[in-house]
Amino acid sequence: MEPILYSPATLWLTFAAIITALLWIDLKFVGGGKSHVVSIKEAGIWSIIWVSISMLFAVVIWFYYQHQAGDVIAHQKSMEFITGYVLEKALAVDNVFVWLMIFSYFAVPAELQRRVLLYGVLGAIVLRTIMVFAGSYLINQFHWILYVFGAFLLVSGIKMLFSHDDDEGKPKRLLEWIKSRMRVTDTLEGEQFWVVKQGIRYATPLLLVLILVEISDIIFAVDSIPAIFAVTTDPFIVLTSNIFAIMGLRAMFFLLAGVADRFALLKYGLAAILVFIGVKMLIIEYYHISIGVSLAVIATILSASMAASWLFSRNAAHKPLSDQPLREKP
Repeated sequence: MEPILYSPATLWLTFAAIITALLWIDLKFVGGGKSHVVSIKEAGIWSIIWVSISMLFAVVIWFYYQHQAGDVIAHQKSMEFITGYVLEKALAVDNVFVWLMIFSYFAVPAELQRRVLLYGVLGAIVLRTIMVFAGSYLINQFHWILYVFGAFLLVSGIKMLFSHDDDEGKPKRLLEWIKSRMRVTDTLEGEQFWVVKQGIRYATPLLLVLILVEISDIIFAVDSIPAIFAVTTDPFIVLTSNIFAIMGLRAMFFLLAGVADRFALLKYGLAAILVFIGVKMLIIEYYHISIGVSLAVIATILSASMAASWLFSRNAAHKPLSDQPLREKP
């Protein structure tokens, strides 16, 4: 297990200041203070901004450790951050697709999605911060838990690889359970989560959407948090790469909303990444896969699955009608 050579109090303060500023910017500008439909162009610009800020923070990490411990440690720590960031960003894509399905199921207009995503990202930040420190504590106390994480990720990746889209009944049952325990209005009430009618307090369908969004993030965090511990056990790197990855989730959501159907094969790439990370953790005592190789493997799998998805969707779109199966009339 790698020791933390220095207690980077300066980096913690720098990180806290940057995140505070980014949250203020995200609240005020991304999606706007008023409800409106975020265009692909706007979402693309903000996505580039978030990625650029994250890479600048990697430079900050490099300069800090270069001054404290030399080029070797600086290179190691900055590469750990970038690898963790790319890994968390890749796994977050699947989460975004789940959000799209939730919004579609409840027929939430694009202009009303902003507030749910805002609270979803804030909830994710709090949740992942807790999980990172809990995971770091467990690993420091029980080193063998890395193997548990590795086995869990390996099984999760294999299940994702062979899973089918036939689990729609689970969200519906969860939804029915929630509705049985609170009064819910039949229609959306703007961006309101609660309304009072005739002196009785009702939840709106938008609150149910928020609950499902938060539950989905818990589910995906269970995979993504153990995965990043395969990259590093330094809680600072683990937490910062996680938070920077999810800071731009709202912009990513609006960017992918219009092209989600073009990435049908992406889940197989994410499954392969989980399998790779799981194997990496399981063999760590016998063979160490370097950070550079890990980053290259993750980036290659992600790029290949996205490219394959894009080509597959293009071929399907241009497929002649004569080659498509005919449906019988009811």
